[in-house]
Amino acid sequence: MKKSSLSLALLLTALCHTGVAVAGVTVAFVKPDRYLDMPFSPWEKDVVMKDLNEYLVSLGAKWLPAGQDLKIDVLDINLAGILRNQADGQQIRVLRGGADWPMIELSYTLSSSGKALRTGTDRIADMNYFQSQVRDYAKSRESLYYEKRMLQDWFREKFVAARQ
Repeated sequence: MKKSSLSLALLLTALCHTGVAVAGVTVAFVKPDRYLDMPFSPWEKDVVMKDLNEYLVSLGAKWLPAGQDLKIDVLDINLAGILRNQADGQQIRVLRGGADWPMIELSYTLSSSGKALRTGTDRIADMNYFQSQVRDYAKSRESLYYEKRMLQDWFREKFVAARQ
């Protein structure tokens, strides 16, 4: 068994034996080859999807009440910035703050004990992503900062503020 598979198995076993109900987020990327804006290389696409998946799961762990589950289908992605070709054939993403804002379209189902509490489809966009105050400069240097910030705002509005 690979090290990562063993770690996952141990974590799941520990969670099952603690008796604690855990909120869960599951993310599916629907037809990612048709997304509006994704990196060209397969490994870069995988990195983007892995980062977004892990981030959404972390939001659920932080803010969803125990016993609630959230299923998210990512339908389209347009990352912040525009890809530009360099002389050496590699691509870099250039952020200008114009018509290059991030957008993610998704559908979701929030459920508890198998019963759907809320469903919907949202197109999340931040047209002012570059003018918005950077909340933490160090974090702004991490990958997909603007997309993650946009998803965090959406998550808070849909699932935290709506509960209060």
